[in-house]
Amino acid sequence: MRYDEKPVHRKLIVPWYDNRLTCLIVILSMLVVFLFALAGISAAGESPIRHKVIWLPILLMGLSASVIISTAVRLFKRFKHRFPRDL
Repeated sequence: MRYDEKPVHRKLIVPWYDNRLTCLIVILSMLVVFLFALAGISAAGESPIRHKVIWLPILLMGLSASVIISTAVRLFKRFKHRFPRDL
């Protein structure tokens, strides 16, 4: 007996982190972290003493950018499945 791929009596359960509002909140908060990291890079670039710790805001900026990109891709896939392919 085969497993029914799209049963009629079941609804798709969307995880809490895949909600549209949650994705937008994550993107906005990571954008704030990204801007904070940019401010950290500019502050570390002004003083030669702080050049040793410039790796920390660069790491923070890279990690927040990766979260922004992955969440935006997840949100894009959700919107893409909502519309028909003929458009």
